[in-house]
Amino acid sequence: MKTIKKNSEKGFALPLALLLLVVMTIMGATLVNITSSEHGSNTNKDGNQQTFYAAESGISVAKNWMVGNISKFSASPPNNLDGQLRFCKASFFPSLKSSNNGFYTERKSLNQVISASGDEATRLSKYSFEYFIAYTPDQNGNNSSAKKNKDNKTLYTIYSCGCNESKDKCNPQNNVVVSLEAVVTFVN
Repeated sequence: MKTIKKNSEKGFALPLALLLLVVMTIMGATLVNITSSEHGSNTNKDGNQQTFYAAESGISVAKNWMVGNISKFSASPPNNLDGQLRFCKASFFPSLKSSNNGFYTERKSLNQVISASGDEATRLSKYSFEYFIAYTPDQNGNNSSAKKNKDNKTLYTIYSCGCNESKDKCNPQNNVVVSLEAVVTFVN
């Protein structure tokens, strides 16, 4: 009987190990790439959501201001609303017919309305809001809401914008700006 030596399989483990190493390296690199892109996407989504919350905070602060200061409204609005606001422009609101329709404006960052400390306070300081309050126009765009309607109610609209100021002092071309509006009814 003749014995057969298995010399033909000599050195087979080394190429197989190298092939597995290459495949595992490619899989690892792909997973790292996917994870980092997902992390960046989640960071952007978080920033956009926080900017929305900043605009929503503007509406809430405006409502609180209105409760105690509704007597400060006058029949003559300021001449240049856009000159008083840094990033919340009248052009963001299609329902606003005139840019000189605002009666009260204010700007704050989130760390001024939400008490936080440390890193959270620093993060909140990057988000701010501006709002302005105006009489709600009628369907023709006239400020007839300045006069009380038949139910003795006055309608006001709060226009609010939130901004992420992390890049530069909230330039609408470079930063995320979210605009919201709410109608408030006061019964006299």
